[in-house]
Amino acid sequence: MPRIIVAEDDEIVAEIVRDTLIQAGHAVGVVQDGAAALDVIRAKRPDMVILDCSLPSMTGVQIVRQMRIDYDLWEIPALMLTARVSASDEDLAMYAGADEYMRKPFDPKKLLATVDVLLTEAHDRKALEKRPAGARAI
Repeated sequence: MPRIIVAEDDEIVAEIVRDTLIQAGHAVGVVQDGAAALDVIRAKRPDMVILDCSLPSMTGVQIVRQMRIDYDLWEIPALMLTARVSASDEDLAMYAGADEYMRKPFDPKKLLATVDVLLTEAHDRKALEKRPAGARAI
């Protein structure tokens, strides 16, 4: 069961995301503060994170930037889920290291599909890394 941390300060959005992911079989933790989210990510090492750009104390972009320079966290997929709609906001998040960028309001089915793709890609990367030396991919 994949473990996902959701950093979202809007309780209604957090509940929709949490319920959508739990119904799909994921374990979900919700944090409403940016600095607390980074602490939880460091402590729990989840399979994926979903980050709002606008969080108290630390933005989602700052969190993903910290994750990408941390040896233990850099491979964790990060989806930005935000009300920020400008292309420059998206560019900033992607440049910081976000894997995907989704705007609010969002379709829960599209959110779930995006989460599944990111988790599958991360799983496939780990499987390739564990391949014995000299083994060929088929």
